[in-house]
Amino acid sequence: MADIYPFPALRYDLNRVSASDVVTQPYDKISPAMQETYYAASPYNLVRIILGKADAGDNEAENVYTRAAGSLKRWQQEGVVKQDARPAIYYYTQRFTVPASAIGAHGAAVEFERRGFIAAGRIHDYSDGVVFRHEQTLAKPKSDRLNLLRATKAHFGQIFMLYSDPHDEVGMLLENSLLEVSPGGTRQSGADSALSVEPDIAVTDEYGVLHRVWCVSDPKVVEAARTKMADKKLIIADGHHRYETSLSYRNERRESSGKTDPGAPYERVMMTLVNMDSRGLVILPTHRVVHSLASFDREKFIEGARKYFEVVPLTGTCEQKMARLHEAGGHGTTLLAASGDACFLLHAKPGATNELLKNVPQLQRQLDVVALHKVLLEHVLGLSEESIRNQENISYHREPEEALKKVREGANIAFLMNPIKMEQLREITFAGGVLPQKSTDFYPKMLSGLTIYSVE
Repeated sequence: MADIYPFPALRYDLNRVSASDVVTQPYDKISPAMQETYYAASPYNLVRIILGKADAGDNEAENVYTRAAGSLKRWQQEGVVKQDARPAIYYYTQRFTVPASAIGAHGAAVEFERRGFIAAGRIHDYSDGVVFRHEQTLAKPKSDRLNLLRATKAHFGQIFMLYSDPHDEVGMLLENSLLEVSPGGTRQSGADSALSVEPDIAVTDEYGVLHRVWCVSDPKVVEAARTKMADKKLIIADGHHRYETSLSYRNERRESSGKTDPGAPYERVMMTLVNMDSRGLVILPTHRVVHSLASFDREKFIEGARKYFEVVPLTGTCEQKMARLHEAGGHGTTLLAASGDACFLLHAKPGATNELLKNVPQLQRQLDVVALHKVLLEHVLGLSEESIRNQENISYHREPEEALKKVREGANIAFLMNPIKMEQLREITFAGGVLPQKSTDFYPKMLSGLTIYSVE
């Protein structure tokens, strides 16, 4: 099923630069302010390649993509970026905290460690039944990433892939191999065990997430990991646009060469593979804010919503409201709506949404995000599916406080949600289902620039 391969990564020489000065968040998470910060951090910051600044005089011969390719070539010539001597896979952990309220827990914050490994994975058409997507993609981001890939012939960020391994055989194999080559290394006991082995890369990002990477180049270990992965199916957790860009690029290279070469580097893409059965996998909700409607009447909205939901007024702090949302979510589809100075808990009435959801696959009808889109956004508020997809009157927010702030500042209404469960995502995706955009927020994001994969 899943073919994964070691590769000799291009990596920053940390004797020349500090990792914290050169790695970045994924390109689509970089705001204009972050871009400026990255530019100021180092002349070798990866932002110059993955999200460079456009110039007024840009043309076909000189533009963000040609400058990106030039930067990569120059950094290699200067020795700032070097290729590893041996093919390897790269064990990758992220230690992070999330607010307890975000996952329905009590207290200030909860600490997790997500563990996976970076490898080159074979690119499959979705019809092959090996790689599964869970959301639709947009044309514009794919065009941009394809132009960058054509120019640089390299991947700088990883596709976040999920696989099922209930006994964590692959993860334990890689951890044990690191302990064997580091006699002083230890593994703490417990479900969230952490290696004390010195990593090749350790960097804390701007969100306080500790990223650590170890190189695993022992051919026997690599081959054992490949064998254990051979029967796995993969779900794209994050990076749908980049995966489909890689698919398009692979097809272009096949056509230009006039043949299919399974061993060609462009037949593969850089992935971080994470066990979907592990506790360190955290999915956060993405809340919605509706704004700039030509006409919006809160009372009229509540009247329309009552046909499908029990509507209960809420008071208290944001944390208290989120606690009520989490609690009620254990008993069926539940949303929180905030407009002006009022807040309401919406709990779906049994069978009330059946008619509106009759064209939705059965597995998806129980999802809060589907009820929000199909019942409240499209039916009650009258927003078209296309306008939602184009984000004409809707914005997305990870933090509930931020969504509520937007309402206080004049937005029409905010909808807060519980996160989708991994079991739901797995079942729907393997059945061929595709969710509304931004149905999942796998936290934290994976840094770009830890490893670079050349397709040449």
